[in-house]
Amino acid sequence: MTTSLTPDAHRRAVSAMFGRIAGWYDFLNHFLSGGVDIWWRRQLLNAAAPAWQDGRPVIVLDLAAGTLDVTAGILRRSPTARVAALDIAAPMLRKGLGKISREDRDRMLPGVADGRVLPLADASVAAVTIAFGIRNIVPRDAAYAEIRRVLVPGGRFCILEFGSGRTRILRGLYNVYLRRILPAMGRIFSGDPEAYRYLAETIERFPDAPSLGRELEAAGFVDVHWQKLTCGIAYVHVGVAPKP
Repeated sequence: MTTSLTPDAHRRAVSAMFGRIAGWYDFLNHFLSGGVDIWWRRQLLNAAAPAWQDGRPVIVLDLAAGTLDVTAGILRRSPTARVAALDIAAPMLRKGLGKISREDRDRMLPGVADGRVLPLADASVAAVTIAFGIRNIVPRDAAYAEIRRVLVPGGRFCILEFGSGRTRILRGLYNVYLRRILPAMGRIFSGDPEAYRYLAETIERFPDAPSLGRELEAAGFVDVHWQKLTCGIAYVHVGVAPKP
């Protein structure tokens, strides 16, 4: 997927790509990470938990919700939260619906939406989670501005994302895996060589943790911090919407 695409063309290409691999997405996530991605998502939920721990009714936005792993986790953890589960690929959302219990479905608001133009009111959500999705939004600063707009003052923006592939991890073994093995395995199982080549390329280009932290601060978030996961293969970043 070329980086010369306009932001709108890029969004359409990414939406089509995830639509094609929706059926294999969960299996490949777990297989290619050795199941560690489940633990990574738990750390994302832990980072967002202060938004709902006092038991007040709140709305949480799960952006790039995909097959609804994070949405399901929020609904399980909080009996009072409602979750707006938004993604650019409808097949991904449909694939994940079976993870939502019947009694929780009336607390989920699924929808197809672009992270740069959120269909939510100003200061309407207590937290925003995004797992492995911020890499796919171009430009990121447009998403940051929208997320700040919809967060209540003091609301939490929690990102789970891969570390930069330019950083040498596990003495370079992870970097070899990222560049050679992951695209090959993704091609074998999903039959879509472009999708997992795109994954590797976007991880390679992604900012390292301090650089992403500076992006969040430049976008106006405060109390920015991050947690390294699995030797830096992934990170959870947190930024807080400033109070007046």
